[in-house]
Amino acid sequence: MSLARISISLHDPIGTIAPELYGHFIEHLGACVDGGIWVGEDSSIPNDGGVRLDVVAALQRLKVPVLRWPGGCFADHYHWQDGIGPRGERPRRVNLWWGQKVEDNAFGTHEFLRLCHLLGAKPYLAGNLASGSPREMREWVEYCNYPHDSTLALERARNGSPEPFNVQYWGVGNEAWACGGDFSPEDYAREFRRFATFLRDFPHLPLFLIACGPNRNDPEWTQRFFEELFRSGLGLFKPRIHGFGAHYYTTNHGSGAGTGQAGTTTQYSIEQWYSLLLDSLAMEPLIVQQRAIMDGYDPQREIKLLVDEWGTWHAQGSNLNPNSLWQQQNTLRDALVAALTLDIFNRHADKIAMGNLAQAVNVLQSLLLTDGPTMLLTPTYHVFAMYREHQGGQSLRVNFEADAITFRSPGQLDAGRVPLLRDVGTEKQLPGLMGSASRKDGSLTLSVVNPSASEAVEAEIELHGAALEGATVTTLCHDDIHVHNTPDAPDALRPARGAVEARNGRWRHLFAPASVSVLQTALR
Repeated sequence: MSLARISISLHDPIGTIAPELYGHFIEHLGACVDGGIWVGEDSSIPNDGGVRLDVVAALQRLKVPVLRWPGGCFADHYHWQDGIGPRGERPRRVNLWWGQKVEDNAFGTHEFLRLCHLLGAKPYLAGNLASGSPREMREWVEYCNYPHDSTLALERARNGSPEPFNVQYWGVGNEAWACGGDFSPEDYAREFRRFATFLRDFPHLPLFLIACGPNRNDPEWTQRFFEELFRSGLGLFKPRIHGFGAHYYTTNHGSGAGTGQAGTTTQYSIEQWYSLLLDSLAMEPLIVQQRAIMDGYDPQREIKLLVDEWGTWHAQGSNLNPNSLWQQQNTLRDALVAALTLDIFNRHADKIAMGNLAQAVNVLQSLLLTDGPTMLLTPTYHVFAMYREHQGGQSLRVNFEADAITFRSPGQLDAGRVPLLRDVGTEKQLPGLMGSASRKDGSLTLSVVNPSASEAVEAEIELHGAALEGATVTTLCHDDIHVHNTPDAPDALRPARGAVEARNGRWRHLFAPASVSVLQTALR
């Protein structure tokens, strides 16, 4: 094994890593809200107005910058008026998308915005375009934001919030290409423009209106949407659009007993380990190519690119609780997917402005798992905790030189979407080390992923533009690549801390197999 090299330059920063890249997402799906976040004021589980306090405390430690709600697919048949006023008088509605469960609407606008306040997170509300109306969404904006004595503002006050909520982020529909109305890009562009015309700013708070972007990296959707949106005509108003939100899931779907092409949530071969990591790397060309298309219409980048749903999505049937939709276990493999994705966001801080992991609690690639009064932290949670110092930092250019990993594909892999990979017949290759670096408040943060399931990698680390001294390192790794936390073993996987010594102006560090490492040092 040759010595790997990591080179970091302080002289050519990429851009500021927006804290919103570390955002999250909750939806009325399975036990994400009910039982995960919301237990009600009468619950024996400690709560603040019905919101679980153990969940709040855990999320506070992550410095959650932004939280998206109520969907997801649920958003486009949710009517916000159902979730305000006395809880005992709120209507009970069938959740058309997720199991036809009856929603009692106990967790509505005030409860969500209370949660955001507790977390110190900016709220991001996804509005109902497909089954709603411009008037309904416009009135939701007024209800949340108008500071004076309109009928809706007075109703908000009667419901316990005399001061406006000042919600800036508003999604105009969700997944318009599917559950959000099954629109063509042109039809959705026309609907977006119609809705946005009525979603006006109030003087104290300009809105940030977000359009639905593509499913995975679909250049045609983006091209056709913007072509129609900016089509010349007799309209008096320039299209009001501030963000464009793509969705990307690292998918592991298949048939039979929850088995996908990359195994199950907790059982997989080494080849299947690599298969899932491979799929996560397709996030990079999505960001690069989608931003390039948008630049053709918006060269000043006034319209921001978002990935407001992302994460691992394993085959249904591997649920922790068969009665709770998409409540999947979360292993070291999922932690590496999270780290690889956040590193991609960091490296492209000049191109992307927000990311929202799906979902915060109990669903898909969750941060937390709850079972009655029990709550545990997942491996993905630990990655977000380790990476939080990147938030708000200046992304730095970093070069990794390490022996590539070659593996045999276990199934049909679309490696052509991932430029970092080289197709060598039935075998695939991916880099031996990957990561990102940032500078903030006189300190350097370097995050490194070693995706090898079995081999440690020794690397020499050189910083151009400052002298190196000792550093601390936090590492998430385990001898078992299938390791995950359970109520009986809540700390089976947790980060360990140590020190890194500098020699002759360079660091040398051994990166453990299947590991995520974060090195930090003061800059002199």
